[in-house]
Amino acid sequence: MDGARIPRVDERILDRRGLDLLIDVLRGRGYRVVGPTASDTAIVLGELESGADLPAGWGVETGPGRYRLHRRGDDAVFAHSSGPRSWKQYLHPPRRQLWSTDRDGPWEPPVVDETPYAFVGVHGCDLAAIAVLRRVLCPDPDADTPTARRFRSLFVVAAHCTEPGGVCFCASMGTGPAAGPGYDLALTELLDDHGHRFLVDVGTEAGAAVLGDVECRVAEADDVDRARRAVAEAARHMGRHMPDTDLRGLLRRARDADVWEDVADRCLTCGNCTMVCPTCFCTTTEDTTDLTGEHAERWQHWSSCFELDFSHLHGGDVRTSGESRYRQWMSHKLGTWFDQFGSSGCVGCGRCIDWCPVGIDITEEAARLSELLPAWGQDDR
Repeated sequence: MDGARIPRVDERILDRRGLDLLIDVLRGRGYRVVGPTASDTAIVLGELESGADLPAGWGVETGPGRYRLHRRGDDAVFAHSSGPRSWKQYLHPPRRQLWSTDRDGPWEPPVVDETPYAFVGVHGCDLAAIAVLRRVLCPDPDADTPTARRFRSLFVVAAHCTEPGGVCFCASMGTGPAAGPGYDLALTELLDDHGHRFLVDVGTEAGAAVLGDVECRVAEADDVDRARRAVAEAARHMGRHMPDTDLRGLLRRARDADVWEDVADRCLTCGNCTMVCPTCFCTTTEDTTDLTGEHAERWQHWSSCFELDFSHLHGGDVRTSGESRYRQWMSHKLGTWFDQFGSSGCVGCGRCIDWCPVGIDITEEAARLSELLPAWGQDDR
């Protein structure tokens, strides 16, 4: 995904067979191709061996604490909202070894598989999340680290969203439904009386090179118009929206608001929201040894600000109540993230609403806070 931007070129059309060929071409170029696939009761991300692995004909119904897979009346492959897994798991693995050593031996770095990834079917919200993770995890994008190299070698085939889910609010976060910058190729799925096809936008020279190996045709004006209208229509049918107010300033002033106690009465502090979030990045480390004590390893794995000992210092745990932990998560995600990284930490994918066991909705909680704005005075930015 670090290919140079190219001048605008004519959009192309891929048919369904052409999409399968695109996946074959990426695999032939040495990429590990990852995309959506239907597994058990959800659309999840997994390695694609061919286009047949895509979730053709599957859609989802979503709501607070609710996610259901269902059969569609067509063979669309990208007409679904976000599942429980995000692309983060490939760029920022849930668990990875940092080093190992034997007694009286040297410290050994882990053997890292640096096969480049090609992501297929990345919606706009998740493309924005990848950009956020890049800023967080790679402050020096040219660094000689496995993480930086993983981002540099990434190839992205985005999918402009045409069917947002019941908990999606990317339009109000400015991250969708159209995929923003950062893709090599972007597809808009069209399925009508004229057939099953994909309008292709080229984003980089690398994308143009890959597309050159795939049979396609120049798009007609009618196809371009249909695709653009479908994406624009999706923006008008979001299941949720974030209130249009200065949440950053509001969260600074609302530390002692009653809403935190109310949400804490419902929150299980299970950390599901942080595990499914495509931008949460917190980790902890653990050291392990074998039974003989001759071999030791250090591992890094995902952690969560909802864990009781996450804020542990030498004097004890700083945030002991569910109220303080939920306030910390929401205040960081929508407020202090700006101070650290220059943007919001929320991309509007809705996963935290879907996969909250008690259906807590971050957009509803933000709306409740915004209703308190007069009581907290004028914006103190």
